[in-house]
Amino acid sequence: MQKLVYFLFLFCTFNALTAQEASINPKLISHYKNEAEQFLGYDSFGYSYQITNNVFSKIKGKEIFEYKNVSLGKITKVDLQNPLKIVLFYEDFNSVVLLDNQLNKMTEINFSQNSTPIVVAGIGMSTQNQLWIYNTLNQQIGLFDYLKNEYKTVSIPLTEPIKYYQTDFNTFYWIDKNNNWFSCDIFGKITSLAKIEDFDKIEIINPSQYIFSRDSLLYFKGINKANPDVISEIKILEKTFTNFYYKDQILSIFTSTDISNYKIVTP
Repeated sequence: MQKLVYFLFLFCTFNALTAQEASINPKLISHYKNEAEQFLGYDSFGYSYQITNNVFSKIKGKEIFEYKNVSLGKITKVDLQNPLKIVLFYEDFNSVVLLDNQLNKMTEINFSQNSTPIVVAGIGMSTQNQLWIYNTLNQQIGLFDYLKNEYKTVSIPLTEPIKYYQTDFNTFYWIDKNNNWFSCDIFGKITSLAKIEDFDKIEIINPSQYIFSRDSLLYFKGINKANPDVISEIKILEKTFTNFYYKDQILSIFTSTDISNYKIVTP
């Protein structure tokens, strides 16, 4: 009986160690030269997006669209969720520009001129003609209707500074300076999701999965209550890289000279 118990202990220990050292081996599907200063990703129509010399570009083969606004300074963030309404955020001028699918300007908003004081430190496309806003004046998350020019606060004040944020249409995600991961829905409900690993760069896949880089290595982490310590290294060919992008099981790795696209199946 004691031998059986000892054997089961060794078996479980081996399985636990093996799980914690799991790895993902993606399949390389394309590789080409990258001349952009900042490569942003792709949309579902096959267009790629990039920034060079503060010019925002949309490219597919020989088809190229460009947008530049020298009066607003440097582009801080781009939201590509809706390729028919692309969001360009210019933090230095507290402004945002919405572009159509040919990168024509649809709307330009200067939040400093709004009747309700807003200083934007985080922004993203939401639902029903609204933008997610993180307002540093009250440290609250809100929604801005860009057609009605109306702003409403939805969350309580955040207690810690935001280290990283990401949005989808229905959710504002953020990681605070202590690596605590939260979400806020359009009704203002805040949910504590997990404690995040230390990271250099990160991309949230959904409320229970994320990909992050650390020390030039790439990892996948799923929030698993049964075994919360499991982290899977993603075995890519690149020894160093500047950024990565994940969408619909395609993982793109950007270096200073190249772009590699991998097909990846997450656990």
